[in-house]
Amino acid sequence: MSKTLLVVLGVVLLLGGCSFSGYNNMLTSGNKVDQKWADVETAYQARADKVKGLAAIVKNAADFEKETLTAVVEARAKATSVNISADNLTPETMAQFEQAQGQLSGSLSRLLVTIEKYPELKAVQGYRDFQHQYEGIENRIASARVDYNEAATLYNTLIKKLPNGFYSGLLGFDKKPLFKSNPGSEDAPDVDDLLN
Repeated sequence: MSKTLLVVLGVVLLLGGCSFSGYNNMLTSGNKVDQKWADVETAYQARADKVKGLAAIVKNAADFEKETLTAVVEARAKATSVNISADNLTPETMAQFEQAQGQLSGSLSRLLVTIEKYPELKAVQGYRDFQHQYEGIENRIASARVDYNEAATLYNTLIKKLPNGFYSGLLGFDKKPLFKSNPGSEDAPDVDDLLN
């Protein structure tokens, strides 16, 4: 064998090894993103389950504002109907998911503010349990979103790094969207606006 053939063979083997290693790293990183997405869905589902219980408690209040409750029930139904597979995460599907969850958050906030006008509801043990658990639920959602964004950022970087960037798209490793804050979320809501 000539020296040139050995050098070419060595380069081919080296590139092949890098390609397999790069593929395996992208696959591992992509699986981590999928797992973190499942954690996000689990956190949102826990909130939806708690909201269902809260809706049942509020529904039994004789003179409660049914319109506010109806908005929460409808928003919950919409939020739980938007199911996005980790394999189908695109900026568009992420926006659809965030919009549905945002509607539930907004209607739930209005419901909680409205409940403050009903001392008999605030005295119900199930409502008090919900109040104690709600902050933890929202914290789990926020934490799951941060963890997902971290995993997706690492994955997005890995598929663009050389040499992975040459073939990642051909192998189906596409960029994952990130959660972003909603425009205006940096401003605290006005309680009067929530009541209207």
